[in-house]
Amino acid sequence: MARTLVMGILNVTPDSFSDGGRWVDTDAAVAHGLAMVADGAAIVDVGGESTRPDSDRVGAEEELARVLPVVAALADAGVTVSVDTTRASVAAATLDAGATWINDVSGGLADPRMLGAVAARGASYITMHWRGHAREMGANAVYDDVVAEVRAELAACRDAALAAGIDPGRLVLDPGIGFAKTAEHNWALLQGWDALDALGFPLLLAVSRKRFLGSLLGGPDAPRPPVGRDVATAQLSGHFAARGVWGVRVHDVRSSADAIAVAERMGA
Repeated sequence: MARTLVMGILNVTPDSFSDGGRWVDTDAAVAHGLAMVADGAAIVDVGGESTRPDSDRVGAEEELARVLPVVAALADAGVTVSVDTTRASVAAATLDAGATWINDVSGGLADPRMLGAVAARGASYITMHWRGHAREMGANAVYDDVVAEVRAELAACRDAALAAGIDPGRLVLDPGIGFAKTAEHNWALLQGWDALDALGFPLLLAVSRKRFLGSLLGGPDAPRPPVGRDVATAQLSGHFAARGVWGVRVHDVRSSADAIAVAERMGA
């Protein structure tokens, strides 16, 4: 069984849905990134712009000011760093500062320069299924067949990345759980994962602390708060690790790393 990687989430934002404001201080953010590596994270994913539903965008200069010192410090410490951004300018600057991955939740659609910037630097790239920025995506959660449509739209993002010159060995696909999708859409995608596997590229599972888990655990009218969703997140991490998923993107690294270790030992 190939080892499932853990990508630790490091939000250096004041308004992320789960941990906004906790890591806005550079020193605190770097310390948290290093702690996630100690807990089992293979990659630390640094984000300077919240993508929670209905959040407002920040300017490119503000986003870069938030992430660049954290990226540089973690890279200098030997950490494999990813940057969660939809902007080519932020991607270019952070890759030049030592990041080696770009995690683009827009799948290259938000900035037409993104794919070229990543390809030019030989970086690794995560392309996600996307139907608009945070204030737009709720209205776009309309599907006749969510698995088939996400698969087709994600395949188009894959093909665009390859056509731009991104190394196929450095490309990972993310179906975008929670982005322009209802809870039922999310569960349908998880249950239809084999259709996404058929796209022929590594897949990232990014479900950590998302609202559909809170609704399952606490009910749609009183969802369990984000920090109470880590056990459910870890359960999905272990479940998909047993199926060979490439990686999981999580807030609580240790619980998912433990779940993955158990799943991999059971499958050995």
